Amino acid sequence: MASKKPLVTFRPTVLEDLEFYKEWLQQPGVLEGFPMTDKKEIDDAVRLWNQYLQKGASITVLYKKKPVGAANIYVQDVEKLKHQSLFVILVDEKYRRQGIGTLLLKEVEKLAKTKFGIEILHLEVYDKNPAIRLYERLGFKKYGHHLRYLKDIEGNYFGKILMQKEL
Repeated sequence: MASKKPLVTFRPTVLEDLEFYKEWLQQPGVLEGFPMTDKKEIDDAVRLWNQYLQKGASITVLYKKKPVGAANIYVQDVEKLKHQSLFVILVDEKYRRQGIGTLLLKEVEKLAKTKFGIEILHLEVYDKNPAIRLYERLGFKKYGHHLRYLKDIEGNYFGKILMQKEL
């Protein structure tokens, strides 16, 4: 009996994936979870993502061979900081709440531990981001809260929650 190919697969992020990343950052509501607000800031984020892509610290998740999300580990070059890392995860709005973020985060943890020897992963997420529940479910613990970290162009403040997990 032939085995079925999985619908969800992972691979290292490639340069062409950055166009998807840029598209996902422009989806309605997504920037409530990121501090950028305009095209220039999105382009800067994509350039930063590319730096870590070059280090092999970025993963793209494919659903039926189509990129639907990515994660980036901000690996450190400074020896005293290499044991820990911040990461970011982004999933196309059409594929959220389907388990893809969970699978992608588990792949991030594997990559962080096996390739880079990272012992602690940490993240920053804004107060109202629904992904907080995902992070808690996967073992991330809150360790700090900046109550008025971000101020949008309308003058609204957003708190930033700091979370981490030992691998």
